[in-house]
Amino acid sequence: MEPAARLDHNHQLSLGEFPYIIRWREDRCKRCGGCTAVCPVKAIEPAVKVVRTVSTEAPIPTPAVTKKIVHVVEQVTDIDRYCTGCGTCMLVCPNEAIEPEYNPHNKLLHFKNKGGDAYKRGGRRNDPSISTLDRLKFTRISMLTDPALDAGRHEFRIRTFLGRNLPPDSLPLETRDGRLVVKKDGVFVPPVREIYPIMIGSMSIGALSPPMWEGLAMGVTYLNEVENMPVVMCSGEGGMPPGLLKSRFLKYFILQIASGYFGWDEIIHALPHMVEDPCAIEIKYGQGAKPGDGGLLMSYKVLSLIASIRGVPMYVDLASPPTHQTKYSIEEAVAKMIQSMSMAWGFRVPVYPKISGSKTATSVLNNLARNPYAAALSIDGEDGGTGAAYNVSMDKMGHPIASNVRDCYLDLVRQGKQNELPLIASGGVGKKGNLASNAAALIMLGASAVSIGKYIMQAAADCLGDEYNRCNLCNTGRCPRGITTQDPRLYRRLDPDKVAERVVDVFKSADIELRKTFAPMGRSTELPIGMSDGLSINDKSMAERLNIDYAC
Repeated sequence: MEPAARLDHNHQLSLGEFPYIIRWREDRCKRCGGCTAVCPVKAIEPAVKVVRTVSTEAPIPTPAVTKKIVHVVEQVTDIDRYCTGCGTCMLVCPNEAIEPEYNPHNKLLHFKNKGGDAYKRGGRRNDPSISTLDRLKFTRISMLTDPALDAGRHEFRIRTFLGRNLPPDSLPLETRDGRLVVKKDGVFVPPVREIYPIMIGSMSIGALSPPMWEGLAMGVTYLNEVENMPVVMCSGEGGMPPGLLKSRFLKYFILQIASGYFGWDEIIHALPHMVEDPCAIEIKYGQGAKPGDGGLLMSYKVLSLIASIRGVPMYVDLASPPTHQTKYSIEEAVAKMIQSMSMAWGFRVPVYPKISGSKTATSVLNNLARNPYAAALSIDGEDGGTGAAYNVSMDKMGHPIASNVRDCYLDLVRQGKQNELPLIASGGVGKKGNLASNAAALIMLGASAVSIGKYIMQAAADCLGDEYNRCNLCNTGRCPRGITTQDPRLYRRLDPDKVAERVVDVFKSADIELRKTFAPMGRSTELPIGMSDGLSINDKSMAERLNIDYAC
């Protein structure tokens, strides 16, 4: 071998550096080619090899060399085509001849930053530890002191309000001739919506595939019109399908406007043709997975449908800056964005901002509390994120949602405005599958509603990923399930009807669990917002931080 060839060979990666190693059983494989055809990253490929064997059959050994050609399935060692462990090859193999095996000694992050670019991930964290929400216990049980309720037979009304809830003395009402009437013209009446306390958070049409988005929308509509559960869904940045903007189903959706303003030209042009108002308008300033950082929809997701909705050319990266030049501060945002969006819908629609969880959340809250047009505050904690956040942002930046929403609620209590300005909490809700208990805990810490994204994406479409860097192709447009891709060859694998069925199942089961949680506390007609005396934790420092009971 020439010296230059040896040096080139020395700089190749071995399979030991990769996060998953493909275990292929030659004796079981029938060479159908199914596994290599469905691999979303082309980490395996069919190959032809020459096998050399040395054998002898004579009494006196006389070695004979024979060679034969064999067909194999081979894992590539190109770092741009590394196996993500999604296991799609296992799903199609008829003989269980192939399986990705996790390699705990991998060095993937050492080699992924080509050209100085940081490692982008597909929406999951490396840290598999138990979150604060999962450690909280409900310990205020009504028995002899207060009557507990029968969760199976008692009537419950699990609802919350999205919009500014004015105190009784500030309501624009007066008594006239013994009747309660609205005061004279000129009095501002804040718009309020009654919604289910668990809502589907902002995942854009662009980040999700058309069948996935359609399935979520169908599930939300069914819950509202058949199950009588007023579940709402946020569109995320990137606009809405034109047909949906002009339909009666728009009232179940929250339209999001963000720093890129994608899709808003079409929304504004559809305003005169809207037969229903949207549920609310969300103005996004930050995301929990990448606080203070902008989002990015990669070019391979910007195909014809997304390009037409967002009004951009095809195959271009769509970057949302950390904040827009029209929104330098919360004071400016209230004056420009919240008021202008309220005016666009004739002050009939609640308008609220969404921010990343951080130490400055209380500063934002105090500004909003003084403004009558601000309908709520949505706070996204560090565990959130379904998109292409950088690894360093997801693992090392942000604020846990439990303590952040607690700080904001106690701040409102000190001002005497608790429950007047609703708090929407998100980020890590249902991270371990405990959707209802996490939601109940956040409500009792002070949230009026919780927002879920990653959980519903995993539960409704059988996502293949996990917290150990498995799959994580959400941002690349090569999702093997068809959840987060715009490639028709991939998203045809996803049935929107099945997604809708799972959405309905998730919310109906969460509703039963919420009743099972609130019934022993004697709560049935109103949410226990801020009822922190019902919570305990077995960590003294956490108990002091959240101002709740320590129990061990």
